[in-house]
Amino acid sequence: MAKFVLTFEDARQPNSPEAGQQQMSDYRDWLAGLGDMLVMRQLVSPQTRVVTDQGVRDAGPGGIMGFLKIEAENMEAAIAFAQQWPFLAMGTMRVAEAMDVPT
Repeated sequence: MAKFVLTFEDARQPNSPEAGQQQMSDYRDWLAGLGDMLVMRQLVSPQTRVVTDQGVRDAGPGGIMGFLKIEAENMEAAIAFAQQWPFLAMGTMRVAEAMDVPT
C-alpha cells in the first residue's frame, strides 16, 4: 500500500453553529470510514508562520488547517476517498503521495 498525505486548506467558517455541529458530525463519520487506512491525523494551530530566505511572517488567512496520512492502493483510491470529505464546500483538500526518505 502506498502512503498519502491529505491536507485541508483554505477552510471557511460554517454559516451557523448548527451547520458547524453537523459538519463535525459528518467529519467524524468520514474519519470512521477510513478504518485501517488512517495512519495519522493532525489539526494545525491557527498560529502559523511562513519562513523564507527573507525572514519570517504571519501566514494570514487560509493555508493548511489540518492533515491526514493514509494508506491506499494508489492515487486514484486516495482521491476517491478525498472526494467524500464533508468540508469540500468550505475548503480544499490536496492529495500527495508520500515518499520514504532514505537515511
